[in-house]
Amino acid sequence: MPLKHVLGIDHVMVTVRDLDASAAAWKRLGFTVSPRGTHSPHLGSGNYTIMFGEDYIELLGILTETEHNKPMRDFLKTREGVERVAFTTDDAAAGVAELQARGIAADGPVHFGRPVELPGGRVGEAKFNVFRWPLDENPGGLRIFACQHLTRETVWVPEWQSHANGATRIRRVEVLTADPKAAAAHLSRLIDEPASEVEGGWQVPSGGKRADVLFSEAAAFARRYPQAARTGTPPEGLASVVLESADVELTKAALGAEALAHDGAVSVPASAANGIVVSFVPQ
Repeated sequence: MPLKHVLGIDHVMVTVRDLDASAAAWKRLGFTVSPRGTHSPHLGSGNYTIMFGEDYIELLGILTETEHNKPMRDFLKTREGVERVAFTTDDAAAGVAELQARGIAADGPVHFGRPVELPGGRVGEAKFNVFRWPLDENPGGLRIFACQHLTRETVWVPEWQSHANGATRIRRVEVLTADPKAAAAHLSRLIDEPASEVEGGWQVPSGGKRADVLFSEAAAFARRYPQAARTGTPPEGLASVVLESADVELTKAALGAEALAHDGAVSVPASAANGIVVSFVPQ
């Protein structure tokens, strides 16, 4: 029976070493980037968001070392990139209970918020309730959690949802793993969505009309992307985010020298996007 309180991928978290420099780099790729957010002293982190219609990309970096952000610091010792993906939940407490009833030791919910600089000089607050799946439940090396947005109006700000490169939504995230079938089955169990074999690997829908998760071996990933795009991706874990574009020619123009055209898609090399391939396909 499908989960009632897990509603598909909400956002992808790109963990970076230099938060402000990374935001500037993504702006050069034609993305509209929100003002920087600062989390609580306990979290010790900050972020920028890249907002689409129903989902988004988050650039996440450390501002102050704390015990809470040690796992992020350990991750950054090895590489930048995507350590976690968030799913939307409409009720974090109910989501925890739902998973625990199925024998999955979900942790939470936890409430937190951060100030938001809004257009026109106003300051609001973004508030969330979150829970996570157990840390050892990480299909293909990908950790997952769920986020309940309590103040969508301070996150999905219309002025931040239009991008010069034409991006409109996340269509797919791609995870490298030595055993795509097993990783897909693992995620399928965690979110109760069916895994199926597709060209290039095994795929799991995240729920509703949100992005799919594609698990691939390195050879299949290499067939999808040229070497120039793949250099810098991890041997395991999330290696590519596929976005829909309203106009691929507009995308090429916005990306300039970073645009790699191939098989009807336009991709940004992982070396220019904090360790992940960012690929654009027609919507």
